[in-house]
Amino acid sequence: MTASTERLTTPAHRRHVLDLDDFSRSEIEAILETSDSMREILSREIKQVPALRGKTVVNMFFEDSTRTRISFELAARALSANIVNFSARGSSVEKGESLLDTMRTLQALGADVLVVRHSYAGVPYVLARHFRGSVINAGDGRHAHPTQALLDLFTLREKLGSLDKRRVVIVGDIVHSRVARSNLWGLTAMGAQVTLCAPLPCWGANRTGWQPGPPCGLSTTWKQPSKMLMP
Repeated sequence: MTASTERLTTPAHRRHVLDLDDFSRSEIEAILETSDSMREILSREIKQVPALRGKTVVNMFFEDSTRTRISFELAARALSANIVNFSARGSSVEKGESLLDTMRTLQALGADVLVVRHSYAGVPYVLARHFRGSVINAGDGRHAHPTQALLDLFTLREKLGSLDKRRVVIVGDIVHSRVARSNLWGLTAMGAQVTLCAPLPCWGANRTGWQPGPPCGLSTTWKQPSKMLMP
């Protein structure tokens, strides 16, 4: 890796967070180490640092949310950002305004970061192609939830230490789980071996590499996932 490439791929220079499929192990480790520092800051009486002072973060939530929206709002406040909470209900979206026009309006009003949750997969990617600032995916359809996966990695690392060569089993409705997909990318990047396990209806059609598992389900194991996991 050249020095110029390294500068582009370090977390400090990453423009968007859309999923963990293009994150390197060193990037994830740097994020987790930064999170360690932030946890210490959040234990202080004044829980704030000036990292995003003067920046405006807009939470664009097209799905109902409690924990994720409030978590992003509190995190932005801890970094001294200005916060705007956008909801599709009561906005011009209900009158037929397009997603891109809504984004352009927010951009013209000074938004620097868009935190986007949407029921359709790929929406954050579309916005990232047109928005001049940064886009963070807070969950898009069945596709991805990278920030939840990063939180899961942080917790596992805290409890288990290194994730290298750890065996992790994810059990549940895999085909509909955006968190499972992002966890698969993140865990394998950190060196873990991941097994997905689910009842037959929760796999989806036309998947390859599945092995029968009792009593009536399927499981498969990855060290390096492939794009076939994308819906």
